[in-house]
Amino acid sequence: MLDGQVVVVTHAKHFVGPATAGLLAGYGATVVCHEGEAGPGVIVPDSSEPEALVEEVIAVHGRIDTLICNDAYPAVRAPVDEAEPGEMRRALEALVEWPYRLIGRAVPRMKARGAGRIIMVTSAAPLRGLANYSMYATARGAGNALVKSLSLELAPFNIQINAIAPNYIENPTYFPPELLANEKAMAKMLANIPAKRLGKPEEVAETIAFFASGKCGFMTGHVVPIAGGWA
Repeated sequence: MLDGQVVVVTHAKHFVGPATAGLLAGYGATVVCHEGEAGPGVIVPDSSEPEALVEEVIAVHGRIDTLICNDAYPAVRAPVDEAEPGEMRRALEALVEWPYRLIGRAVPRMKARGAGRIIMVTSAAPLRGLANYSMYATARGAGNALVKSLSLELAPFNIQINAIAPNYIENPTYFPPELLANEKAMAKMLANIPAKRLGKPEEVAETIAFFASGKCGFMTGHVVPIAGGWA
């Protein structure tokens, strides 16, 4: 399905990174994990800056076929009148500026090859809004808006960009084991989810694999919620 592809997964230890890296490697891709753990078919660079990451992958593999921006930042709970100074800026830096810089360095290489796929893993939170989580929802909403704008900019160069927007997905970044073990908290969450369960990270990974496969080359600029009907 993905034989011969060079795929980059950012912040691969977090969010849906482990499930995504493992699945895509299983589908035959060479998966480069930023901040990840080595596994079969997975190479881990030590770069932390987005520009350095791109250059390191290009130096080793010569190209990037699919770039997966699996960016994560804590969903800080704070009413607007109690938020710490600078917290909004930090959220925007992690969830918007970092992937923007990464995409900006990767795009010229994709343009030169006449093809490329970019997938941002964002959130369904801005699709409905979350009271007391305005900083997180705003930063994620900016990521979704980035996908919409860049799709128009990059489509003439045969470069796809789409967003996967999950919520209520089992992952240690946003739904750690201690939360899942809290019966009262789980009951409250499940009451908000039409599907009456949490999603699996593998369900997100399979959707990412579909976008990476090249089977949907005419789809670009979409924000696809995976939230059990919540969004």
